[in-house]
Amino acid sequence: MLTNNINFINFKVKKKKSNVKKYLKLILKENNQIILSLSKKYKNNFNKKLTKFFKKELDYRIIGMGGSSLGAQAIYDFLKSKIKKNFIFVDNLQGIKNKNIKKRFNNLVISKSGNTIETIVNSNILIKKSDKNLFLTDYKKSYLRELANKLKAKVIDHNNFIGGRYSVLSEVGMLPAELMGLNSKTFRQLNNIIKNKSFMNALISNVEATIFLIKNKKFNSVILNYDQQSVSLFNWYQQLLAESLGKNKIGLLPIISLMPKDNHSVMQLYLDGFKNNFFTFFYVKENNLSKILNSEILEEYKFLKNKNVSEIIYAQKKATENVFTKKKIPFRSFEIKKRNEKTLGELFCFFILETILLGKALKINPFDQPAVELIKKETNKILI
Repeated sequence: MLTNNINFINFKVKKKKSNVKKYLKLILKENNQIILSLSKKYKNNFNKKLTKFFKKELDYRIIGMGGSSLGAQAIYDFLKSKIKKNFIFVDNLQGIKNKNIKKRFNNLVISKSGNTIETIVNSNILIKKSDKNLFLTDYKKSYLRELANKLKAKVIDHNNFIGGRYSVLSEVGMLPAELMGLNSKTFRQLNNIIKNKSFMNALISNVEATIFLIKNKKFNSVILNYDQQSVSLFNWYQQLLAESLGKNKIGLLPIISLMPKDNHSVMQLYLDGFKNNFFTFFYVKENNLSKILNSEILEEYKFLKNKNVSEIIYAQKKATENVFTKKKIPFRSFEIKKRNEKTLGELFCFFILETILLGKALKINPFDQPAVELIKKETNKILI
């Protein structure tokens, strides 16, 4: 068990003694804004007065790229049943044709640099004079800060020391959470988990096992996700892992499979194809999913009677785990017992700490992304 809300089964592989425990102690002692953002000591750069100004509104649009929107979308989708408002996430460049749409939006534009080209383009096309606008960007001169001033929009300072993919528990994720009607303090679970020996030991053991798998040339981290509402969570995790560790000709490739749909496509490859994969099973227990109509079930499928969709999905997950065990395919498993802010905060903490520890153990800087900057510069050259 990881916490009261999360059951966790670690990879069953041989683990050698490592420095991971020492790295974890050092990370927690460092004056690191990323780690601070996971704790209740972190102070948001916005106040209740600001969120009250927007909270009565029902329709929101978050305009941002990568870590500027993925965390907020993970929160929205994972907790959608609790949220009474509508959020649209504009997180890519597309042929937007609804510039003259009459509906009024509350736009939250997020960019750490304030000069993200896709965010500039989308803001230019989508924002109307009738909209309410809120900007979250670094405190320095930039295109988006100038645009905010021109629109007489409210501006919140982005914490300069927290990069996009690590920013979910800073203003970048917590401001949207507050606008969704959620409590940002409930997400920050570091203070609780560092007192939880089970959590900390599982985290260390998990990182040690992952290092063993990498050293044995298993570089594909495949997430077998059995929860539709967690797709955005793993899109967030995909960026976190790939952008943090994909350096110096090493790293991990996170691949997301939506289950049980992918039993009918890529599972054959996972079971009998090349062997450089390891897997994460992810399941959320739900009690309110549709139930089988017994009167419509034919006799040869009577084993489906009195079952709900969650039970059927769980049976498919357990069956797949059993087959993986027989075939000695390495996997770990998360079973979520409660879908709430606290659980999601615990998951954010686990994955962020895991990624930083993997970077330290692999002697990689997990906080930069130098190669991506090359594409930004090259794009600007072509457009100029």
